[in-house]
Amino acid sequence: QVMLVESGGGLVQAGGSLRLSCAASGRTFGSYTMGWFRQAPGKEREFVASISWSGATRVYADTVKGRFTISRDNAKNTVSLQMNSLKPEDTAVYYCAADRISFRMPTMTSADYYWGKGTLVTVSS
Repeated sequence: QVMLVESGGGLVQAGGSLRLSCAASGRTFGSYTMGWFRQAPGKEREFVASISWSGATRVYADTVKGRFTISRDNAKNTVSLQMNSLKPEDTAVYYCAADRISFRMPTMTSADYYWGKGTLVTVSS
């Protein structure tokens, strides 16, 4: 069973930065695409970024492209999301996601992933 534990959320002013981390366990981390999704109050969960098992392919939502960077460390079983130039509209619960199928290229479909419990990011104006 996959376990995903997020950390690094908090309160930050607009224009600031945060780094989210996710520790994964329960299966061979380096065989699976990993990702981040987010859900703002009253809205549906949406794709943020994903990274292939080797780290060679990264996909971003248009809303975060150029501001967020996803990375992974297969030796430490962790995936991170560096968030710069944060905006109030980035406020959401951020969820670490692990693909259900090994060696699949990154997708933006939430049903393709297992989820962590989330970490809250609040950006004040």
